[in-house]
Amino acid sequence: MPTDAHQKVMSLGSHTGDAHRHGRHVRPRTWGRTLLALLIACGLIGGGLYAAMNFIGLDQNMVREKCMAVVGSESYTLSPEQASNAALISAVATKRGLPERAAAIGIATSMQESKLTNIDYGDGAGPDSRGLFQQRPSMGWGTEAQVMDPAYAAGRFFQELETFDYSAMALTEAAQKVQRSAYPMAYAKHEGMAKAFSAPLTGNAVSALNCTLRAADSAGSPAKVEAALREATGITNAVVDGPRLKVPAKGKQGWAVAQWAVANAGVMNTESVSYAGLVWNRAQGAWVSAATTDGYVIIQSATP
Repeated sequence: MPTDAHQKVMSLGSHTGDAHRHGRHVRPRTWGRTLLALLIACGLIGGGLYAAMNFIGLDQNMVREKCMAVVGSESYTLSPEQASNAALISAVATKRGLPERAAAIGIATSMQESKLTNIDYGDGAGPDSRGLFQQRPSMGWGTEAQVMDPAYAAGRFFQELETFDYSAMALTEAAQKVQRSAYPMAYAKHEGMAKAFSAPLTGNAVSALNCTLRAADSAGSPAKVEAALREATGITNAVVDGPRLKVPAKGKQGWAVAQWAVANAGVMNTESVSYAGLVWNRAQGAWVSAATTDGYVIIQSATP
């Protein structure tokens, strides 16, 4: 007599035989589990990518800091350090009563000589050349400490520029007459950039200078901003009001100050600059419409 185990085996064989006789193949029922596993894997990958993208978006180290000036259909980019020095050169020119053209010549010259950075070594002009304009103490430009002071160096450059009529000269010719470089035509290639930055920095272009910056890593100092503004522009009636600096200004002067402040936002840890119905802030990196204080440029420092 067959045992129960034997009957189960016989029964299984019988079903299998029926399946073969009817042309059907018996497959393990694993496709459902495979599909589920694939869906879970895709979900995990998609979630991981989404999280990574959001992490990158929030990672401030991925932000490329830059300052941009636009003139017509052309745009030019400088680093925040370079933009700050371009702003100082333009401010010194304005303080001396010089036109935008002089500021453009100064910016182009410094770009050629030092990449608009205050370097403490000679960069081809001579073994003792220093600073924004690579001025040489041995050639009568001042002491080493003086030519390393950006405000002094810019003032000294313009002092020399004012000794002749540069207004009718090509930019590279005017720069060469001051610098007496071994490469007299080298300044010409920086003319477009210099004009693009000198226009807003002298107040002749409205909201044409923007900076893209990371979030400030420390608090700014309105007192420090006031001191820098006073040295560069000669403005002495700015008022510190908590984390803000209020600068009385109107029209062209207001836009020169406002865009000077944007160009210096990186080095000064400035959060926003507002003037004449517009505000620039770090979060957007652009000028947008906003309520502003009439007759004042408001420079808001970053807070802890």
